[in-house]
Amino acid sequence: MIEDIFLIIMFVGLFAALLTGHPMAFAMGGIAVLLSVIGWGPESISIFVNMVYTSMNNYTLIAIPLFVLMGNFLSYSGIANGLFESLRFSLGRLPGGLAIAVVIVSTIFAATTGVVGASVVTIGMLSIPVLLKYGYDQKLTTGVVAAGGTLGILIPPSIMLVVMASYAQVSVGDLFKTAIVPGLLLSLCYAIYVLFICWKNPSLGPAISKEELATVSTSEMIKNFIVSSVPMTLLIVAVLVTIYTGVATPTEASGVGAAVALLLTIFYKQFNMKMLKEAVYDTAKTTAMVLFIIIGADAFTSMFLGLNGDQTIHHIIESLGLSGTAIFVALIAAAFILGIFMEWPGIVSILFPIFIPLLKLYDFNLVWVITCVAVALQTSFLTPPVGGSLFYLKGIVPKEIKMGTIYRGVTPFVFIMLFVLVLIMVFPELIMWMIDDQ
Repeated sequence: MIEDIFLIIMFVGLFAALLTGHPMAFAMGGIAVLLSVIGWGPESISIFVNMVYTSMNNYTLIAIPLFVLMGNFLSYSGIANGLFESLRFSLGRLPGGLAIAVVIVSTIFAATTGVVGASVVTIGMLSIPVLLKYGYDQKLTTGVVAAGGTLGILIPPSIMLVVMASYAQVSVGDLFKTAIVPGLLLSLCYAIYVLFICWKNPSLGPAISKEELATVSTSEMIKNFIVSSVPMTLLIVAVLVTIYTGVATPTEASGVGAAVALLLTIFYKQFNMKMLKEAVYDTAKTTAMVLFIIIGADAFTSMFLGLNGDQTIHHIIESLGLSGTAIFVALIAAAFILGIFMEWPGIVSILFPIFIPLLKLYDFNLVWVITCVAVALQTSFLTPPVGGSLFYLKGIVPKEIKMGTIYRGVTPFVFIMLFVLVLIMVFPELIMWMIDDQ
């Protein structure tokens, strides 16, 4: 009975702390430590110290700072800028063509960085002024930039997938493979949606004028696209092919990616000590944020398990007589609903200890399950009030674009995410063929 009371206090306290604006890492970790001291005494602190050491000794997590560093080097190299400019002329003659260019650049950029903040800010700073200049609707502009930038958390290499694989004890490489298909499906659906609404109402995304298109020849457009796309392609190949061919583990490949990204900044003559200092400093801040959340989440999970919370949930589910499919659907629904209020590390740390052991009993393929959860958690970046991409975007858009405009702009893309999620839930073979031949 006392354990149940403590469990209720834990979750009520967590939501109260988050709703009052406290950082997730300290909300989760602080509640866990406070309740453990009250319930078990000061000696329980040593449990958390050992847990922190174990987390920091996790070899898989080394990939986080290296992938973040790779993304920061790319942000400073100017590669994405050249790619967007070449696509702007190639697709600009279509209604909505510039927005489709944003989707393409976001997809390519997502394959080189696993950090949503870096993707949204970089793509947004490049594209938003151009889209607004050519008369694109504010809702479409903000929606396509936020949704496109969010692909960075799903398309490999992804920090979220690395962390989820660590929690569930599955292969990071397998998760990277299965996440490619939903990531590309989302990109395709975004482009189809943009084409459709701009075909119905060309004023939402006007084509570039013939006069401006005439300033660049077809041969120049092809040349510019090749020059700007080859470096990004080389980086993607350097990271993903080394993983998929077994040459390197995802952790080792993250080092390869960071090294290649650094060489690209040198090749594009963007390297200097100021750039290096800022890239390393930004990497340290992002890495510290992610790892603090992991530590706080681990503390919260340890307290939850110490109070036999997993057994409590297990007994509840058993008493309800739920099937394996119902448990899986409950996991996806919980991930989506919690994503409205929390960031993904906290959601993973709460849900995985509860649902993963249950789904193992029903012989679910955990790689498929986690890929579905990853798509569901993508929506958490676009759903208010906590959606991270919304606030990244608000920080770079002109002042006349209000938060309400951004909310309305991302809404269709949230429904597209849910559509793709349902597709891979109903048709697992869409993604599982990537690893079925193993």
